[in-house]
Amino acid sequence: MPRFPESSPGRVLRDPVLLLAHGFGSGLAPRAPGTFGTLAAILPWLLLVQLPAPLYWAVVVLAALAGIWICGEAARRMGRDDPGSIVWDEWVGLWITLAVVPLEWPWILAGFLLFRVFDILKPWPVGWLDRRVHGGLGIMLDDIAAGIMAALALLLARSLLA
Repeated sequence: MPRFPESSPGRVLRDPVLLLAHGFGSGLAPRAPGTFGTLAAILPWLLLVQLPAPLYWAVVVLAALAGIWICGEAARRMGRDDPGSIVWDEWVGLWITLAVVPLEWPWILAGFLLFRVFDILKPWPVGWLDRRVHGGLGIMLDDIAAGIMAALALLLARSLLA
């Protein structure tokens, strides 16, 4: 199987697996691809948030489960363990985070920032998962954990501000 370099937008855009893993191209940013990928995840979230809660969570769980294969296969095709340009995991992590916020820009911004902080700093258990779990599952799990931690922080903030 040929190796696809991270910096090859043409290959990413022609390969459906790489296209999904790269957040429809949002992970191809030359700097801070995780941040750009997370920012791009807000657009589909604005549609997802219109769904009834059970359907919202069904989509998020399906995206997470599919992401295990998508991210693992994309990493394999690229010949890297966890390429920074793969951002499907950031999409799912942000959708988990934003599930607990009202549809108001200050809360969306807070969710975005908190998710990025937990994803970048990788406090326990995020960092532990990042170091110990590999493949597609590992790529997804640390961002799922970061999303859960950011959501819990937002819930705490909302209860303190209520």
